[in-house]
Amino acid sequence: MDEGVDGSPRRDMDQPQPPSAPPVDTSVSDLLKAAEEGGATQDNGGGDGVASADNGGGGVGVQPQINVATGVNKKATEQKVSTRRPGRAPDIPVFERRNWLIHMHYVRKDYDTCKALIEESLMESHGTCEYALYVKALILREEGDIQQSLDVFQICVQYNSNNPDNLKQVARSLFLLGRHKASLQVYKEASKLSIDDWEIFHNQGVCLMYLKQFERAKELLRKALHTSRHDITYMMLGKCYLMENDLMGATEVFKKAIEFSPENVDLMTTLGVLYLQTGHNQRAFDQFGSSLTYEVTNVKAILAAGAMIQDKGDFEVALVKYRTAATQIPESPQLWNNVGMCFFGKKKYVAAISCLKHAAFLAPFEWTIMHNLGLVFLAMSQYASAFHYLSAAITLKPKIAKLFMLLAVALTYLDSMEDAQKAYEQAIQLNGDHMVHLNYAVFLNKISMQRAASQQLSMYKKKLEATQNIIDPEAKGVAARLEVALQVGEVHDAC
Repeated sequence: MDEGVDGSPRRDMDQPQPPSAPPVDTSVSDLLKAAEEGGATQDNGGGDGVASADNGGGGVGVQPQINVATGVNKKATEQKVSTRRPGRAPDIPVFERRNWLIHMHYVRKDYDTCKALIEESLMESHGTCEYALYVKALILREEGDIQQSLDVFQICVQYNSNNPDNLKQVARSLFLLGRHKASLQVYKEASKLSIDDWEIFHNQGVCLMYLKQFERAKELLRKALHTSRHDITYMMLGKCYLMENDLMGATEVFKKAIEFSPENVDLMTTLGVLYLQTGHNQRAFDQFGSSLTYEVTNVKAILAAGAMIQDKGDFEVALVKYRTAATQIPESPQLWNNVGMCFFGKKKYVAAISCLKHAAFLAPFEWTIMHNLGLVFLAMSQYASAFHYLSAAITLKPKIAKLFMLLAVALTYLDSMEDAQKAYEQAIQLNGDHMVHLNYAVFLNKISMQRAASQQLSMYKKKLEATQNIIDPEAKGVAARLEVALQVGEVHDAC
């Protein structure tokens, strides 16, 4: 065996050559197809990326006898090629290929890029790409254009009426527009397509709650909890009970909710507020403490705990709590209201008025702030200012007896006796507490109506016996002195 020019061993041409593996011809399938059709295959620039055989640039004619002449088995060749060449992905419509990219930008909240991709997809599909329309409607709703979002969702329903998600989004948009009855009807249609869907049960219950159909709403919310338990469903069910003024029922619901989700600080804080309203102060304080254990900066729990401390007269500790909350919500009207009343308790009236006016600036339609401003101005003997803020509070909340009583006090000091008497009468008609009758008795005695004053004093004593509130020592002293002045004895009281 001789050596070649490059030093490699040279084989004799007469020696038998070892069989070599046939080269992989990427155009075999094209050749076979051409052989079957009896035509010649030419290079057309590679439509799917596979180049045809080329001999110096011209197309080579392929005869149909190629399989017979070379002895190539067509089925074996196709099987071999299929094992060596990976299969192509299934063809999908062009306008559906961007769905993954639209979804990616949507979840990243890159709405500008997402909307550009949606418009391209809709242009290619002539507005028939369902997913692009769906995401477009979601973006419109998040941007606040709920009506246009509803219109786009309705187009999605026209293209695919068997998709319950489209119907649920239409119902959601109707709900956000305040059309609760229409939303309820659409949810009923969606329930026919999606059986035992907790989301549909939940949203139907919420719609019925806003339609004041509380029994049916509670039934559907319980059905949603039976299907799948969620914190938001418990909260809506508790809200139904609160709208019916059923504090005990709401308390039981939130207790079950905490058993299901023991680390939810919102549930703990709400339950604490309910305990506070039902007079279980220690339980309420425990719930607020547990809430602050999981979330130290929970503003709602801080404000509630501070209010409890403030009610006990420990204004300094309450102010420390409020300073912690102020770092999180410096523009909270409730926070400034409570801080102002702390200063009022410390008899720092100027600071109290400053804080309360800032609260009124942040929430000009909050009647409690107007009430507190009127109370502070009464304590400062600025009766005209007190009348102004109390009148504003009554305009915002005309069914509170205490507001009319304080307004009557301000009118008394402004020497408007007739108007003051009307304000007292209105407070009594609103089933005012025992303090209304005591102040009215003092007023009647002042205008020399002792007989009517005696009747009001008797009503004060009866309501005082029925109440379980702590008796104010100052009010008790005023009642004793008035009783002596009217010469009202036990005999008259029994009558």
